[in-house]
Amino acid sequence: MSIFLSSVAVLLSTLALLCSGYTAYQVFTLQQTLNVASAGNKNATTSTQKTSSSETSTVPPDNKPNPSEASSSSTTTAQSPATTGSAIKPGQFVQPSFGQKAEVELLSVKRIKDPETANRDVVNVQMRIRRVATDGINPAESVGVYNTTARNPDTSETYKGVNLKRSTGSVELFSLRPQASADAYVWLRIPEGVNSIDVFVPDTAAFKNVPVSN
Repeated sequence: MSIFLSSVAVLLSTLALLCSGYTAYQVFTLQQTLNVASAGNKNATTSTQKTSSSETSTVPPDNKPNPSEASSSSTTTAQSPATTGSAIKPGQFVQPSFGQKAEVELLSVKRIKDPETANRDVVNVQMRIRRVATDGINPAESVGVYNTTARNPDTSETYKGVNLKRSTGSVELFSLRPQASADAYVWLRIPEGVNSIDVFVPDTAAFKNVPVSN
């Protein structure tokens, strides 16, 4: 009887050992599966983060200007030159008249619009005539402002006055006191685009390369 019970006890012990070993094997297998799944999720997350970072770094800012376009715009602006003439300065153009008896100073040489044709092919030449000599003035000596002409220094083309009415006429030196002066003007017909002229006032030294202001 005792032998039988011993055999039963050994059998039960063996079965318990087998169950414990099987349970341990299942727990080990489950742990390995969980580790593999965790490692796969971690790698997938890292790869996604790298891809997102790479895409973000390659997207250019929306408002950042293109350097080549900025350079082109700057060059275009720099290549826009001014075409208008410069105004003459006081005392810049002064010439003797009738020898040393008088002097003529150009006050303004400015392009204006012809009121009759609305074209800008007229230049208004304003001048100041001053008597220098104290005596020896001939009553017939007068500066014929209306006969003033101009010349293109580049093409040698000559330009005349619009008409007698568009000028002061003439200034008689005899009517001026010594060191006194009189202002006069004349309109000359000069085509647009001519920005420098030589001015010839009768009985007066020539004025060279006078700028025409606009």
